[in-house]
Amino acid sequence: MIKPNIKNETARLRAVVLGTAESVGPAPTLEEAYDPKSIEHIKAGTYPIEKDMVKEMEAVAQVFEKYDVVVYRPKVIKDYNQIFSRDIAFVIENKFIRANILPDRDREIEAIEHVWSQITEEQRITLPEECHVEGGDVMPWNDYIFIGTYSGDDYPDFITARTNMDAVIAIQELFPNKTVKAFELRKSNTNPKENALHLDCCFQPIGKDKAILHKNGFLIESEYQWLIDFFGKENVFEITKDEMYNMNSNVFSIAEDVIISERNFTRLNTWLREQGFTVEEVPYAEIAKQEGLLRCSTLPLVRD
Repeated sequence: MIKPNIKNETARLRAVVLGTAESVGPAPTLEEAYDPKSIEHIKAGTYPIEKDMVKEMEAVAQVFEKYDVVVYRPKVIKDYNQIFSRDIAFVIENKFIRANILPDRDREIEAIEHVWSQITEEQRITLPEECHVEGGDVMPWNDYIFIGTYSGDDYPDFITARTNMDAVIAIQELFPNKTVKAFELRKSNTNPKENALHLDCCFQPIGKDKAILHKNGFLIESEYQWLIDFFGKENVFEITKDEMYNMNSNVFSIAEDVIISERNFTRLNTWLREQGFTVEEVPYAEIAKQEGLLRCSTLPLVRD
């Protein structure tokens, strides 16, 4: 059996679901694409190919092996994108919560049935249908749960709006002892540099008390300011619009002092090392073309 346990983003990782790029299928058509960055690469003819993405994910699997992390992989579904396991479920405390994601992606959750079935029934949570939520928007941080959302009246018009206020309220009810803090994110169906698909596209806590942040990802300046005050300006690494576009905030922590990062994130990786982190660099630039990176393709199950 798996005993889920996640209190924050950075405690020592023991077990994780890592997505798979095997049998990812042909590049989507423009109509099938879910986000503006994928659309950009489909139009340019630079959409990533399977063998390159498989290689990138294997590099991450090797880092997990090095740190003795138990790794689960989804069952491979033919011609189906199963890279972003963070979207389909998430763990908070000892609860494994199935996300209500875009209907086209329901089969992804079936592909991790071998994980779901190893968790006791009372720890498995399925939220009501009206609660839209994806794991990239949900960040447990000790006494807090940070959630990215979009509550504008035009929510239905945005395929990039993935988590609604119904889900925020449902999560608060599930964890009455935690403070749930919601952040309104900037959404665009057409401009990837003006679109924070999930909270982890513009913010991520690292270490014990630090964070990576991109101001423009937040619709409401006071909410961004709240994070600056919470972590302290000296503990925040501010990323530029181009760095946000390249997913610099979407790294992944194996421990409080160990971070997996993309090897091209020169400015960020230099800063992380200056702060005393061990940085495990991997190639992930092809997967990044689908507006997702390291945090998006991992679903942590157990941390210390």
